[in-house]
Amino acid sequence: MSENNVNITIANRLATAHDKMTIAIQKAGRQVNDVSLIAVSKTMSCDKVQQAYDAGQRKFGENYAQELQEKAQQLQSLQGIEWHFIGPIQSNKTAIVAQNAHWVDSIDRVKIAKRLDQHCQALGKKLNILVQVNISQSPSKAGIPLQDVDSFIDELREFKSLTVRGLMAIPDAYEDKSIQNKEFQALHTCFLQLQHKHISIDTLSLGMTADMEDAILFGSTMIRLGTAIFGPRVS
Repeated sequence: MSENNVNITIANRLATAHDKMTIAIQKAGRQVNDVSLIAVSKTMSCDKVQQAYDAGQRKFGENYAQELQEKAQQLQSLQGIEWHFIGPIQSNKTAIVAQNAHWVDSIDRVKIAKRLDQHCQALGKKLNILVQVNISQSPSKAGIPLQDVDSFIDELREFKSLTVRGLMAIPDAYEDKSIQNKEFQALHTCFLQLQHKHISIDTLSLGMTADMEDAILFGSTMIRLGTAIFGPRVS
């Protein structure tokens, strides 16, 4: 079925994505329920989110605080919907994110974590967080260096309204896949070490459309897919 076919629905794309994930999970010798899917819904309409929800999707990823707020409010009647904030957070947007997100998957500054914790305390809620790791050491990417993850998490543990659930990374794209896989392996090793130290850690968010199979092979528990589910974004 051609992606250009106007009859392709979000439900079709979602089913195809799950099929591909299942094949990759089985090839990796893992269980299907080991890996979940975040539908990256940034810039997509509430109607498209509703269509994905109706097809069984529950986890959605947003990059912009105002957009998250608008969608969370308009779709608040949807039982079990789970909003992940996956982009960089400005200090003046922490209140909006704290109020509307269930997870923040992009923590790389103590200052932001502190502000989120303060807002969550005022709201009487808990917020799941992932530490963003700059696994490729790229100057253009957010995230902390891999070697600083352990000490950074120790700092975050003082914030009682935040629960550190694991790590997130967006590696550079490489022509030489062995470089990418070495980074995946290093991140997975770090993740396993943290699991021995912190009982709350259970999530490794790694892998998008281009590198999903390798990410699953190297232990990812959460895949992020956008256009593969919703179709091309309109700029």
